[in-house]
Amino acid sequence: MDAMTDEVDEIVAAWRRERPDLDVTPLQVLSRVSRLAAVLDERRANAFVEHGLQAHEFDVLAALRRSGEPFELTAGELCSLTHVTSGTMTSRLDRLSTRRFVTRHADPTDGRLVRVRLTATGRKRVDAAFAALLDTEWELLDTLAASRQDSVADALRELLLAADVGSDGS
Repeated sequence: MDAMTDEVDEIVAAWRRERPDLDVTPLQVLSRVSRLAAVLDERRANAFVEHGLQAHEFDVLAALRRSGEPFELTAGELCSLTHVTSGTMTSRLDRLSTRRFVTRHADPTDGRLVRVRLTATGRKRVDAAFAALLDTEWELLDTLAASRQDSVADALRELLLAADVGSDGS
């Protein structure tokens, strides 16, 4: 492989040789997206581990942090934002609460709802982990010319929106 070819180029060439009757063009983009997703997952996990967090813990803390002052959401809102069931969220909140990253209390207007608030300790932890995440992602993204970053983001947004439309039966 030279500097401008990768494993996907070799896979595509092999499939074109073995199955010339099929158009394997999607592999050019989507196999790279798949491989890149695995690289990003590993980099993200490493950034979070450096700050004593697992990816799913970061997801909860980040959702709270992004919500703005007072950094509080209902458990149900957190379920929606992190795409997990209420049982899974309860387990995550138990662990985060034990570690004093979040607190839980009944909603003052609807006692059936549980409100979750990011603590100062949780905020410091998620802020540090987020900075580490951005450092590792910039390290990778900086290999792409700044002039191409927006066009790549636009193309990936189009693909993601198309995939989301298909996933809900529309």
